[in-house]
Amino acid sequence: MSHYLVTGAAGFIGARTSEILIQDGHTVVGVDNLNDAYDPRMKEYRLRKLQALPGFDFVRDDISDRGILDRQSSILDRKFDAVINLAARAGVRYSVENPWIFVETNVIGTLNMLELCRQSGTKKFIFASTSSIYGADPPYPTPESASSSEPLQPYAASKKGAEALCHSYHYLYDLDVSVLRFFTVYGPAGRPDLALFRFVQWISEGRPVRVYGDGEQSRGFTYIDDIARGIILSLQPVGYEIINLGGHEVITINALIKLIEELMGKKADVQHGPPNLADMFTNWADVGKARSLLGWEPRVGLREGVRKLIDWYVAERSWAGEILTP
Repeated sequence: MSHYLVTGAAGFIGARTSEILIQDGHTVVGVDNLNDAYDPRMKEYRLRKLQALPGFDFVRDDISDRGILDRQSSILDRKFDAVINLAARAGVRYSVENPWIFVETNVIGTLNMLELCRQSGTKKFIFASTSSIYGADPPYPTPESASSSEPLQPYAASKKGAEALCHSYHYLYDLDVSVLRFFTVYGPAGRPDLALFRFVQWISEGRPVRVYGDGEQSRGFTYIDDIARGIILSLQPVGYEIINLGGHEVITINALIKLIEELMGKKADVQHGPPNLADMFTNWADVGKARSLLGWEPRVGLREGVRKLIDWYVAERSWAGEILTP
């Protein structure tokens, strides 16, 4: 049995990763500030499920506040096998509106958790990065060796800065670091500010489906359980490695809407708006490194994953239908 600190534990990826770790017999201390970056009812739903599990302890605090290391001094007294830093401000569009909060959480928050590792003697650190870091025109499928020095928005820039901090702590303090670049994660209880949750809700409730641009932009969607499994596999010693975790099926937004229509048996009222300059036109992961280094590859196909999301939504529709989807 191992003992882990998971930040962003009430978040989409953090909650599922914590759940699987506990099911595998480990214990988890989860940290989250339950902010209102999106409808907090979703975070409260995930947290209730976690708090019902033996082996989960919850700490409500903000990793971007340096004082967390003093307020939560009891955390430093515990021996963790790893810190899994999944807390983040995410969203390319919102980072343009308020870049400061992205720097606070993604850069300063990461620094605080790296410092927690140094002070507590924790030797393993996992950092959640993003495919958005590859910018406007990478090769496809995109390998980790592609340039990440031309981010298109403050969100990706903040993740790039945090990656550099991770490397400095690896170099200075021999901290073993896995930097994981996620590609468009989706699934049950997912983020309501992302396309798949919004499309399922809007089509189910008969609301207009808003699409930026012509809908021919595409994404390599990755199912949540595949991501959580990749995080857990990356707990092994690697030194310092940057690793893509991404879906193997790339689909345009227009084709995705048609898939949801087919699976739900309902027609979408699609309304196109102007494209958003903060959006990447496509992403598509080269996961050869994850396959060779971790023995990981995506298992859940897009059709199966979207079906699981729809089934979850139908079961939880009494409240999920009211979740705010900006």
